[in-house]
Amino acid sequence: MDTIIRATVAYWLLLVTLRLLGRRSVSQQSPFELLVLFMLGGISIQAIVADDRSLINAVAAVFTIAANHLLVSAFKQRNEAFRKLVDGTPIIVASDGKVDERTLSGLRMVEEDLMAAAREKGARDIEEIELAVVERDGNITIFRR
Repeated sequence: MDTIIRATVAYWLLLVTLRLLGRRSVSQQSPFELLVLFMLGGISIQAIVADDRSLINAVAAVFTIAANHLLVSAFKQRNEAFRKLVDGTPIIVASDGKVDERTLSGLRMVEEDLMAAAREKGARDIEEIELAVVERDGNITIFRR
């Protein structure tokens, strides 16, 4: 039972922590950000399994995390406020060729991140962007003029 409680606490703690860290998609994360994610996972597993490294304990932890994930998914489907809390909402970071530096900074992103996404869509400079949106998954959607 101890493992189930620790796995549940770890799941929710990591969910909140990752939400606070921001929303960059895996493809946009720097090596430092990936390192932080791996370290969080490693630290969490230590706390979940503690000294009991048995197969049954590992199975209990895995199923507990899976059950929490299903629970979060079910809540997200039924409750829009919870969905927005967990997943966030799309955020406009540029419009009509102007970058909203304050919003971009709040997302812990820089204009170079925005321009990398713009170049993927064929835009050479910021003036060619009608609208740039950071999606819930951290990807940047660019609408060119």
